[in-house]
Amino acid sequence: MHAVSYTAQWMAAARALESEREDALFVDPLARDLAEPKGFELIDRYVGGGLLPFISIRTRFLDDAIRDLLADGGIQQVVLIAAGMDTRAFRLDWPEGTEVFEVDHGPLIAEKRRRLDALGAQAATDRREVSADLTQEWLPDLEKAGFDPTRPTLWIAEALTFFLTEEQAAGLLRLLASASAPGSRLAFDILGKALLRSPFSKPFLDTLAADGTPWIFGTDQPEEFLTANGWNVTDLKEPGEPGAGEGRWPYQVQPRDRRHANRLWLIRAELAAG
Repeated sequence: MHAVSYTAQWMAAARALESEREDALFVDPLARDLAEPKGFELIDRYVGGGLLPFISIRTRFLDDAIRDLLADGGIQQVVLIAAGMDTRAFRLDWPEGTEVFEVDHGPLIAEKRRRLDALGAQAATDRREVSADLTQEWLPDLEKAGFDPTRPTLWIAEALTFFLTEEQAAGLLRLLASASAPGSRLAFDILGKALLRSPFSKPFLDTLAADGTPWIFGTDQPEEFLTANGWNVTDLKEPGEPGAGEGRWPYQVQPRDRRHANRLWLIRAELAAG
């Protein structure tokens, strides 16, 4: 599979380990099978820096965002961008009539399908696979799968912007805005820019770069970045705050006005008017 796609197995391994805790923030019964063959090896390789608790906290934050933002019935189509080995279509309780589109590289989609079929997994909602190259024009592939840009959408982009340049991340947000009807929402995560320059993070970041999956983009002004690209932040949290893994984050949450702090942003946003 594409090098970046191996991170899908790494994420699955992290979700498997979280699921086996007595105080698990979520339970993903398919994760361990989807993590093979490299997921647990990569967990060992990338250990440190609060990585595992962050993945768990982020997963729960996005699970909660999906539940909350679909609760009133105004949104019935959800797009998971770079879905990887995500199993939300199988493990969450979905409102009736919800369509979930999973977009990722064709080989990864095919391998995931093979494994899920072998496990006899049954989706809990209308799940649609979209094989697409996210570095090229992919919205037509999404529309061929039944996506309707005239209906409100919830976009989920988990652990995606890290691998993009600032221009690509901005372009992704503008692209999503262009395909969104009024009432559309977005939930995702962004690195803080200072974290990419931190000596604390350097060994981990160097290992990622050596493996061909460098973390590239971060911002210390997430509200401004989203506003400039078609979205307004409605909820901004960091790991360890209420609603974002309070009690499970091993580090102290830094005051927002502290400059140069290492940050990981968890975001909900709404389509900007006009």
